Amino acid sequence: MIIAIDGPAASGKGTIARRLAGHFNLPHLDTGLLYRATARVLLDNGASLEDAAKAEAAARGLALTDFDEARLRGAHMGEAASVVGAIPQVRAALMEWQRRFASRPEGAVLDGRDIGTVICPDADVKLFVTASPETRAQRRALELRGRGENVNFADVLADIRRRDERDSGRSAAPLIAAPDSILLDTTEMDVETAVQAAIAAASAN
Repeated sequence: MIIAIDGPAASGKGTIARRLAGHFNLPHLDTGLLYRATARVLLDNGASLEDAAKAEAAARGLALTDFDEARLRGAHMGEAASVVGAIPQVRAALMEWQRRFASRPEGAVLDGRDIGTVICPDADVKLFVTASPETRAQRRALELRGRGENVNFADVLADIRRRDERDSGRSAAPLIAAPDSILLDTTEMDVETAVQAAIAAASAN
């Protein structure tokens, strides 16, 4: 079974994806880490995040050592990932990597922004997880403060809205809900309620 989970930043899709993977005993891929790792390589080499040629080379050359989550998390890396994720060559370079992960015999859970529309359009289950920008900003601010980052709500909300606009407006694989996806609005849900709703939706298919 392939479960595709899409949605904007801080909607809760990552948490839901991990819990679904555990529930159904499936491997999980947070595809956003691929874009964060690509951005990290560029930053470490002093390259511009908008240099398409260098970004494509970084994406194609990713190694397991590039996935140090401690260096890939945080508001700055989320913004950087959104920038490189808008480059068509980067998305093309990472597409086969994601599809190979999804093609495992037992299936997989993948979360991102174009899983149900581009990476796994034939997924058995497609969820589109969302929430209001204000709710998502509040969640992200709490998460970042929990990591020791000094952030304020207004800045986080502005970042969320900027990333939403970039992700939805890009020419390559924009953030949109697949026509056959199940919409899960988590604005008024706590984590457990959202997870149980996702499990119920996936189990019904």
